[in-house]
Amino acid sequence: MPTIRDVDRVFLQAVLSRGVLSGALAKVLWEKSVEVVNAADEGLDIEFVNNDDAWNVFTTRINNTLDKLDLEFRLVHDELSGRDMYALVNTKGDEVAQLATDYTPIEIAFFKAIVEQIMLASREAYSVSSLAALRELTFAKINMTKSHGEIVLASFVSKGWLMKSIRGRYSLSTRSLLELQPYLKSNYSEELRECTLCMEILTRGIACPTANCNTRLHFHCFKNYRQRQGRKNCPSCQNEWPREIKDLVPVGEEAARDGDEKRRVRVRSAGVSDDEEEAPEDSPPRKSSQRKGKGKPRRKAEADDEDEDEEEEEEESQMQTQPSHPSQTQKRRSSRR
Repeated sequence: MPTIRDVDRVFLQAVLSRGVLSGALAKVLWEKSVEVVNAADEGLDIEFVNNDDAWNVFTTRINNTLDKLDLEFRLVHDELSGRDMYALVNTKGDEVAQLATDYTPIEIAFFKAIVEQIMLASREAYSVSSLAALRELTFAKINMTKSHGEIVLASFVSKGWLMKSIRGRYSLSTRSLLELQPYLKSNYSEELRECTLCMEILTRGIACPTANCNTRLHFHCFKNYRQRQGRKNCPSCQNEWPREIKDLVPVGEEAARDGDEKRRVRVRSAGVSDDEEEAPEDSPPRKSSQRKGKGKPRRKAEADDEDEDEEEEEEESQMQTQPSHPSQTQKRRSSRR
């Protein structure tokens, strides 16, 4: 005999088939789920009340059930519009297992390499160009042709894992921020920024122009802050902000500058300590740093194949200009003859 729990099951099945969905669509699916279950038994009359309190009771009941499975029907706000967005996410997944049903291990490795470059982008740009994304096929030693890489990139966008802007830059989508949140927090805890007001992950928005102030706001949070509070000061340091949002420090694609990606950002593996990193001969020694959070210890280091080639050429040139004194091995061979 159908029960109210069947409403939960029908609803979750509808959510699974859609991935990320808006709050408005989620409530429509909830209403339809009630109608389907009521239609299955004429004697059943489950009441549907379309208000925030009833919705909160419904989602809380669902999450109490999902918690045993390490799953959550999670809410996040779209970074651009501020709309409520929902998805069913794995609360303990520290890998991108969600992609396994659609992509091969090689394609997933490509995705992870792109995510790494997005998270480590200079000036909190949180985006990469198509050229930089495809360059990861070589740097990350991924066995994939460039043409195949372009197809896979387009697939990441069409399936909602990445966003592609008019400028042709790739960034994390709402789906990735929702479903891959444990992975991002585990691997990029230092690089992640949170909105000072809503406390959600921020990859697009504005930053306080005051030095050493860590205030970051989504565009919609900034707008609401100005309208509701009528304030023009930073919510943290209280310094006065410019009147126009365009005069604040951008976070996201707007922070990217020409030439940023001429040098690729490289992250050392967990097996290499900071002390083992080689510093340029002309630069002063750097203080070692320890990565915060639960993520594996990582360190940014800018690298480019051209620089490595130049170093090799310089070494070869030095060897050629050195006096050609015979080595001890050569002397011994000569004496034997």
